[in-house]
Amino acid sequence: MAEINVNGNKSSSGDLFVFDIEVVENDTKTAHTVEVGKSYYEKLTSGKITPEELVRKSFEFLLKREPKESILKEFNITKISYYFPEYEEEIANSISLKYEEEKS
Repeated sequence: MAEINVNGNKSSSGDLFVFDIEVVENDTKTAHTVEVGKSYYEKLTSGKITPEELVRKSFEFLLKREPKESILKEFNITKISYYFPEYEEEIANSISLKYEEEKS
């Protein structure tokens, strides 16, 4: 399994999170920069997880579908659903499951 390192929000904008991500697997690594709009973050998570957790879950989602070298180097997280229409539903479901487990 790949190691996904999400480095904190480096954005100076009030309505945009920007993260640097490093994916390490089999002694190789890739670097990525991802933007997450606050309104899109709220739409997907309802604030149940942090923006960093959303980015990590999004990379887990991507890595199940393609090698780390195929993931865009820079992108807005909304682009994922352009390539993978099931993204929003799967992320929302995984967040709901995690949230329900924590409440139990």
